[in-house]
Amino acid sequence: MRQIPVDTSAAILMVAQPPQKKIANRQTKEQAADRETGELLMTVDVMFAANGTAEVITVTVPESGFSGELAMGTPVALTGLIARPWENEFNGAKRHGISFRAVAVTSLAADGSKPKAA
Repeated sequence: MRQIPVDTSAAILMVAQPPQKKIANRQTKEQAADRETGELLMTVDVMFAANGTAEVITVTVPESGFSGELAMGTPVALTGLIARPWENEFNGAKRHGISFRAVAVTSLAADGSKPKAA
């Protein structure tokens, strides 16, 4: 599967929703695991702002890849962010999109302080 590296050096990144377990099976609530390492996976919604636009992307990260407090609004760095185009067909309907994966999400909040809500 094609993997496209994403340059985040000119982007502003902050947590939109704190990390949650990535679910592999909605019926059994089984947590997803990396196919190669077996490590359990989490997702975090990140506001990605660059070139005058902003959007929220969901990034899959191994459980060990989180550091620091990741509350809503926390500025973060994404290490090893890649985009993967995907396509599938279900009941005759074709779907496609882009999934995002990172090696790590690191809080950039000074002194571990929590951002204040607006």
